[in-house]
Amino acid sequence: MKLIGKIALGLVGLVLVVAAIVAVRTATFKPPAGADLSKVKLAAPVAIDTTKAAEHLAQAIRFQTISHQDKAENQPAEWDKLHAWLQATYPAAHAAMTREVVAGHTLVYTWTGSDPSLAPVVLMAHQDVVPVTPGTEDDWKHPPFDGVIAENAVWGRGAIDDKGSLVTLFEGAEALAKQGFKPRRTLILVSGHDEEAGGTGAQAVAALFKSRGIKAQFVLDEGLAIISDNPLTGGQVALIGIAEKGYATLMVTADAVGGHSSAPPADSGGVLTLAKAVTKIAEDQAPMKLDGPGGAMMETLAPQGSPLIRMAMANRWLFEPLIIKQAAANPSGAALLHTTIAPTMLKGSPKENVLPQDATAWINYRIAPGDTSAGVLERAKAAVGDLPVKFAWSRDPNEPSPVSSTTSESWKMIAALAGDTAKAPVAPSLVTAGTDSRYMTGVAADVYRFQPMVFSLETIKMIHGTNEHMTLDNLDRAVQFYARLIATSVS
Repeated sequence: MKLIGKIALGLVGLVLVVAAIVAVRTATFKPPAGADLSKVKLAAPVAIDTTKAAEHLAQAIRFQTISHQDKAENQPAEWDKLHAWLQATYPAAHAAMTREVVAGHTLVYTWTGSDPSLAPVVLMAHQDVVPVTPGTEDDWKHPPFDGVIAENAVWGRGAIDDKGSLVTLFEGAEALAKQGFKPRRTLILVSGHDEEAGGTGAQAVAALFKSRGIKAQFVLDEGLAIISDNPLTGGQVALIGIAEKGYATLMVTADAVGGHSSAPPADSGGVLTLAKAVTKIAEDQAPMKLDGPGGAMMETLAPQGSPLIRMAMANRWLFEPLIIKQAAANPSGAALLHTTIAPTMLKGSPKENVLPQDATAWINYRIAPGDTSAGVLERAKAAVGDLPVKFAWSRDPNEPSPVSSTTSESWKMIAALAGDTAKAPVAPSLVTAGTDSRYMTGVAADVYRFQPMVFSLETIKMIHGTNEHMTLDNLDRAVQFYARLIATSVS
């Protein structure tokens, strides 16, 4: 009994020690040392006409610059009309900048600064939009390409992604040009024509910049935004993407002998082999980690979260598995912490009563920083073991981007302006989708991804969905942000 008592006493003592450590670490917890934003001098707001800006966005939406899966369905004339409209609508900005057309319809504008020794700034927004899903047109409050202004918003496909950014960027540039603004640092505006279909325009621009030896101070593109109901804090937070995931689609093929479905072989002609392989790959998920942009976001915001969140993040040594489990309960949260695996397409026989001679599955990966496409392929091969399948990439993978700085002068300026715009905390995070800016690696010291617009977790679902719209408040907010960003960054 004495021994049992000593063990019990020792356990109690251990629990008390752990509790004390947890309490002290929680009480003294601070986020990772970030940049001091208090000394950043931001340009003052500019006078803008929100009513006119809304009408301009409505007009831009009416150009059906739709990137279809089959490029033969695209209407190049719509891009030509949009280009002519930009020139007519923003004469002062066009007079101040030189204009180049790259790869058919991608636009590059250069506002030359007075000091050529300064690295330029690159701002991006793409021209194309995704199609409206056939059969859903009647679900829209207003026709998706009519550019209707109603209910204090501009409605239509592209209102947010990404004509909203394109128009508000030009509105800001036009306002400055009319004032006679003269940049000291060169400003370059890049507007890709096919971001929604692979970004060949942005790739061509990146190659052009590299051939000219252009090394930008920073690039800013779409990606993340101001979230009004961030789960960690329960309030508004401005999230800036400091990296984005890579993109790769793996084709897994099982060969078979084919034949008539009335006399199937025991393995069902390769389909069963493929099904087993896909299941094994999908079940072998990459581990989730807090080391990376997703974890940095959580650490940055934890001090403003609930006491439980503060305690957990202050004591990762003890609670990390629980933190990851909680984040993984939401697909969006899980995507921030690891490489995701999504089987998306299947192909077998062209007819229901014919056994296929081969069966193929397409598995889409979004590769987290720290992982590579080579590692993804190696993991898939290990998962299937000795199953007789073949592997091939559907096209060359895009590797995850480098992680940009959260202490550089560029970060300080963008974060300070984002915080002032949102009137809310700012945190770095990870873009789980893809943007044109992924091709700017090597062109700029840092690449950031942020739209100065406020969304709830519910309303953000309209992007690529039904009833996409830009509120007039967001419109005004975005024009002011871009005008101030230009005036601050290139002065």
